[in-house]
Amino acid sequence: MGSRGPRSLVLVLPRPGGPGGRGLWGSEGSRGPSSPAARGLRPTMRLRSPRLLLLLFCGLRAVVAVSQEREVRAMVGSDVRLACVSLEEGSFDLNDVFVYWQISEPGKANAKSVVTYYLPENSSAGHSDNHYRDRAWLSLDSMRQGDFSLHLHNVTPQDEQKFNCLVFRKSLELRKILDVVVSLHVAANYSMPVVSGPSQDEELTFTCTSTNGYPRPNVYWINRTDGSLLDGALQSSTVSLNARGLYDVVSVLRIGRAPSVNVGCCIENVLLHQNLTSNQPEMFTGDKKSVPDGPAHDTLEAGSRPVLSVLGVLAMAVVVAVVTGWLCRNRCPHRSHTDARAARPELELAELV
Repeated sequence: MGSRGPRSLVLVLPRPGGPGGRGLWGSEGSRGPSSPAARGLRPTMRLRSPRLLLLLFCGLRAVVAVSQEREVRAMVGSDVRLACVSLEEGSFDLNDVFVYWQISEPGKANAKSVVTYYLPENSSAGHSDNHYRDRAWLSLDSMRQGDFSLHLHNVTPQDEQKFNCLVFRKSLELRKILDVVVSLHVAANYSMPVVSGPSQDEELTFTCTSTNGYPRPNVYWINRTDGSLLDGALQSSTVSLNARGLYDVVSVLRIGRAPSVNVGCCIENVLLHQNLTSNQPEMFTGDKKSVPDGPAHDTLEAGSRPVLSVLGVLAMAVVVAVVTGWLCRNRCPHRSHTDARAARPELELAELV
């Protein structure tokens, strides 16, 4: 440790399941001039913690690749590709690259969680975050062509965050050759809003429901007569997360009674630039529904009963008159018709002669 000669850095990680704790690193002095092998950093990998190894890589080299940022949108339940492609021409030796995809840990400042990684000694990519096990993968064939993109299966709302792709080359003294940040935005279609109501109270109450959408929606009530927006103070909306991590919304509109009301409910998904409006028109006509139950209503019904009785008697009289006329016509035929029937036997006899 106290040698005055040139020094080389050696990374030592314990074998899986073997002694040595979580991994050590330190410096080892050399007595003679440094050799090319000493100048080129050649860590021996015995993987125990890919997160620790990544921290060491990031601290070893001050020279880094230019960071790239991009945005991607994906629907819940779909598959998505988060691009991380090298601009260098030619193929890559997989024994020469270290690939890491990481995300920020929620609630922990500057803390990172490794989503998936590739190390030269591994024949396939590994996973550190259980949330992405069997959902995140890298293509070895694509990596040989410089494409280190992350393939994510069955996107969930929890995947909406920034993914960081880091690629190091061992032959370049573990220099970072790629640093790409991909912001994944997740969306889900809301169900068609359904409006129920109105209630038969002093004020009209309409209720609108829509489920299983993402991200958080905006809710509007509209006047279908002229397409104008109703005052937001007339509505109260409750938005909650369900077991799938998606949003359900219930909105209640309360307005005063009017001779005629025609309203609709609109759910806006900002990310998808989508507006869903309830299909069925919710109408209220005061002449039909605003009459309350009570003595006045009973009086109205009582006054209408004699009118209905008179109409029934008139209808019966018309039916009787029609039936009587029909019977009379069949039983009392016209004279010309009788004469024709009487002449018919003579006609038949003449034909026989």
